[in-house]
Amino acid sequence: MPTTEPAESGPRPQTLLLMLFGDYLLDRGLCVFSGSVIDVCDRLGISSHAARSTLTRMAARGLLRRQREGRRMYFGLTDRSTTLLRDGRDRIWRAGAVNDSWDGTWTLLSFSLPESWQRQRHDLRSQLAWAGFGPLQGGLWIAPGEVAAGHIVSSLGLDAHARIFHARAGARTDIGVMVGDAYDLPALAAAYTGFLARWDGAPPLADPLAARLTLIAEWLHAIRRDPRLPVEHLPPDWPAARAQKVFRDLETGYERPARAVAERLLDLRPATA
Repeated sequence: MPTTEPAESGPRPQTLLLMLFGDYLLDRGLCVFSGSVIDVCDRLGISSHAARSTLTRMAARGLLRRQREGRRMYFGLTDRSTTLLRDGRDRIWRAGAVNDSWDGTWTLLSFSLPESWQRQRHDLRSQLAWAGFGPLQGGLWIAPGEVAAGHIVSSLGLDAHARIFHARAGARTDIGVMVGDAYDLPALAAAYTGFLARWDGAPPLADPLAARLTLIAEWLHAIRRDPRLPVEHLPPDWPAARAQKVFRDLETGYERPARAVAERLLDLRPATA
């Protein structure tokens, strides 16, 4: 999943470029002229120097591949960036921010690590949080639904130190209280209220292409840490549904004019093997 900075400071240039590549290159077998990317960056308020530096860094990190056509340099996606963008696409357009079809199941992950394994503990907790888990108590973390968490444990070499279960809460368990204990609900809600403060009103950007790319990047920031908790166990004024409606309405409105601008700006070529 692509990383963003808080919406208050605006998405990083790398995040905005990933949104551009995801919109116009992903699964299309294409690459784009570097000069076209710089033209788009100008609309986003990113200098040509910063745009070139960002492209160079992304290529060095394995997020982009270079393809020369005569005297022109084109950039295409790599396997790594393709995986990241597909994950983001599924999170934004398939899963959504509102979990109103929860089946009552939870995934429980219990782990016990030696006290000296501080780095392993930090890495495990970070990946669990990204996957939608919250700490219930001690070494017991929970996530709504059936989450395939085995690959997280295996990738860190901790199979012998963790156990994974799927279960339902007993009748005496107050799920609302449990959710509040395991997750920082005020912080999750603040991501949505921040998004609404910026986008639920006068558009912050006039250019449709810049607006669409920024909108998607900031929405991804708002939802990227949301574990999609069951809506029936969240506060009644939970802002995710309203924020999602604002996002989808704006995204639909920007799509055609943004694509018209992109068709004029982007010099695309088939990506070579």
